[in-house]
Amino acid sequence: MLPQSDKAEISQRNSLYKIARISSTLFVPPTLTLLSFSYLGLQLEPTIANQFVVIGSGFLWTFLLPIIFFVIMLKKKKIINQDAELKEERTFPFLFGLSLLLIGYFILRTFNIQPLTLTFWLCYIINTVAIILINKIWKISIHALGIAAPVALFAFVGSWIVIPLLLLLFLVGWSRIYLKCHTFTQVIAGALFGLLSTYLQLHIFLK
Repeated sequence: MLPQSDKAEISQRNSLYKIARISSTLFVPPTLTLLSFSYLGLQLEPTIANQFVVIGSGFLWTFLLPIIFFVIMLKKKKIINQDAELKEERTFPFLFGLSLLLIGYFILRTFNIQPLTLTFWLCYIINTVAIILINKIWKISIHALGIAAPVALFAFVGSWIVIPLLLLLFLVGWSRIYLKCHTFTQVIAGALFGLLSTYLQLHIFLK
């Protein structure tokens, strides 16, 4: 029989693993993207029609279709596991996501969408292009970047939502390191890139 101390250690490890796995799975980049555009749609758009367009676009182009595509890639074994540990496996999903973002952007431009919403969408396009280039030589944390971009948005508009998002960034960053999906440096790089790149773009394009 295992000593009581060993049992307690195993139980603690199992609990930490569950927390890390749940955090990493729930707060994938599409989740934060959808929440961000839902917020922008509800807060900024003056008509129900435009709110529907913004939230619907966020749901379809940045959440539903990317997740479906990723699941299909998993089932076809084009991606080794749900963490996409090999950086070479991530290029195709990135390119697919970029194409969806471009489609969504041009659809949004046909409506009288608020400048902040349109610019934030453009930030995702530019960031994705940069990620594709970075991924050729290094595996940056997209989970961290995916939370840091909304942090930049809410910091830019001066919203209190930035505080819980920063806490979430620490939690998800820890989970990616704990699950051995990324190193500490890769998580920090993803967070800094998402924060600085997005904030600078919003500042340049809007101010």
